[in-house]
Amino acid sequence: VLAGIAAYFLLFAPSARRASRRYLERALGRRARLADGFAQVFSFASTIHDRVYLLNDRFDLFDIRLHGQDVIEAALQRGEGVFMIGAHFGSFEVLRALSRQHQGPRVCMLMYEDNARKINAALQAINPRAERDIIALGHSDSMLRLREALDEGAVVGMLADRSLHDDETATLPFLGEPAQWPLGPWRIAALLRRPVVMALGIYRGGNRYDVHFETLADFSAIERGSRSEAVQAALATYVRRLQAHCESAPDNWFNFYDFWAGEAERPAGTQAP
Repeated sequence: VLAGIAAYFLLFAPSARRASRRYLERALGRRARLADGFAQVFSFASTIHDRVYLLNDRFDLFDIRLHGQDVIEAALQRGEGVFMIGAHFGSFEVLRALSRQHQGPRVCMLMYEDNARKINAALQAINPRAERDIIALGHSDSMLRLREALDEGAVVGMLADRSLHDDETATLPFLGEPAQWPLGPWRIAALLRRPVVMALGIYRGGNRYDVHFETLADFSAIERGSRSEAVQAALATYVRRLQAHCESAPDNWFNFYDFWAGEAERPAGTQAP
């Protein structure tokens, strides 16, 4: 069934197909073949399918392997919470599932209001218990809820590869071309002076996921005057590491639009995971 869905998407979504080809040629360093595009779309369909089972705590169905576990454990041992930065790459849901499986710290997602409403509606239908793990930006108490979650030792997840039209961005090279990257996630982490860990749940086919944790920044000790430089350095590290993972597992990139287009050309509301 998933193969049929992937084939249909590849055949009848021409703009997504063109964007996929542009990305794959940059990531692969060669001309992208039809099989490369199919592998990317099939991986995307597989992670969406798996999300339903992960949300219902069916961890027994998956082979999840951890890499860099000491990184996230060291950050959590401080008891001050940690920001876990991901991307539309692989499965972020598998990271939240790990916490529920091992009775670890609460993992909640920080996202914009419109996207939070859509995600909450989906979670209510699949597993209502997961709905409480969404913190929506844009409310008068958003930052208070965020700080309280961190003070309780929570892991706060953010996807930092997409921006909305009114987000302030920085231009950094990605796979050989300049791209726009949102500054908001990094400024929030710097403002609240917390450690930041990169986390990616890479789909390897079948039921296997490789979860990678990597240190990106520790904003706990920065001076106010050096905050901007620290934000830029953390973002540059994130982009560099994300590029390395794209080159290693190109079929896990799930941004099916022209990522290198100007902000005016991007589809609205691209922050949703």
